[in-house]
Amino acid sequence: MKKIYILVVMLLVSVSALAQNGRSLYNKYSDEPNVEAVYVSPAMFRLIGKIPDVELQDENVNFGPIIKSLTGLYILSISDEALAANLADDVNRFIKKGQYELLMEAKDSGEVMRLYTVGDDYIVNSLVMLAREGTETSFICIDGDMPREELENLIAKAVDDK
Repeated sequence: MKKIYILVVMLLVSVSALAQNGRSLYNKYSDEPNVEAVYVSPAMFRLIGKIPDVELQDENVNFGPIIKSLTGLYILSISDEALAANLADDVNRFIKKGQYELLMEAKDSGEVMRLYTVGDDYIVNSLVMLAREGTETSFICIDGDMPREELENLIAKAVDDK
């Protein structure tokens, strides 16, 4: 009986850890005043994924494999200081519960930007960016089954081009 009780408690803890994701954070904050919010649906990604190659700065980059794999894009930008702090706290809890790995951190003149991923050696299931500057906080969450190698190549290319 003790084993069943422990199993049920562990199951409830794991379900509650998954309860907060990019979509739930978006839903919590998107209708608040002083919040800019953008959501892109899987249907839009399928439509965009039909575009063959996208040219960026005189270079051909094929975003197709990554775009087709996306299931949601959630963007929040908050200028209200208290609400921005709440969002940052919620995102940090979300990151810790989801076992995200810090991919990159950049700091410049009071601005801090962190990029996190969760997935395995081959697939990235979620990419999260949290940026804070003064009283503003921005959150971007991209969900899907993105091929890790292609995503890393695009990020490396973007960093090299700067």
